[in-house]
Amino acid sequence: MFELDVRSRKPIYEQLMDKLKELIITEVLKENERLPSVRTLAQQLTINPNTIQKAFRQLEMEGFIYTLPGKGSFVSSANRVRDTAKEQKLKAELAKIVSEALYLGIDIEEIYQIIEQTRAGIRGDHHD
Repeated sequence: MFELDVRSRKPIYEQLMDKLKELIITEVLKENERLPSVRTLAQQLTINPNTIQKAFRQLEMEGFIYTLPGKGSFVSSANRVRDTAKEQKLKAELAKIVSEALYLGIDIEEIYQIIEQTRAGIRGDHHD
């Protein structure tokens, strides 16, 4: 499925969360798709099952996945992933980045183009 960098300063569970979020956002993992079990992922990635469990718990709290007891963990629908605190933080970070880009002389049209390319990549449109 993917690899994790054990030498990274970033904790393994955060790397796992980032990878799973990326797969969900880019729709490689589809809505209501069952995720591999904790045991299976632990064997595939050769990491402690508790680390995977921690990542799954956090992803569930953030609304990216949901768990059905006895059945496993599944990808949530996109409209369930609403975390207003996180949204506000991302908007603030985006505003800071856009401000810096404009200050450095990057044209607003170029910024729009980057946004459109990013959105197309997420949707899988891939035409420029």
